[in-house]
Amino acid sequence: MGIFGSIRDAIFGRAEAAPAPTPGTETNVGAAQQGGWSAVTGEAPAASAPVDVDAVLREKMAAKGNPSLNYQTSIVDLMKLLDLDSSLASRGQLAEELGYTGAKDGSAEMNTWLHRKVIEELEKHGGAVPQTMKS
Repeated sequence: MGIFGSIRDAIFGRAEAAPAPTPGTETNVGAAQQGGWSAVTGEAPAASAPVDVDAVLREKMAAKGNPSLNYQTSIVDLMKLLDLDSSLASRGQLAEELGYTGAKDGSAEMNTWLHRKVIEELEKHGGAVPQTMKS
């Protein structure tokens, strides 16, 4: 799993692998899913309700004692809030994953692009993101 997958999973949650069916019981599509994620494809089902990204992040802030992290606009603070490595190397890897073509030098341009792209990708994967987080 890549860096974006870690971000997505930290916000949306990630189900453990589906349990093996009990002998003599029928399996169905519902048995292949847990927590909204498909154990087969690793993708969220299309019909699932959107995840309120800001609400999840506010809960994480509260659980940490409300540190002064600006996750709404900073990729570094967003990664710190999610207990992910926010080093330049990690952000460079995230930039590679998401298709950033500029210099991977930790510039404001790169970091702004990363935050915007992560927010776009979270929306594509079923996240509801407030306008204030879209830069």
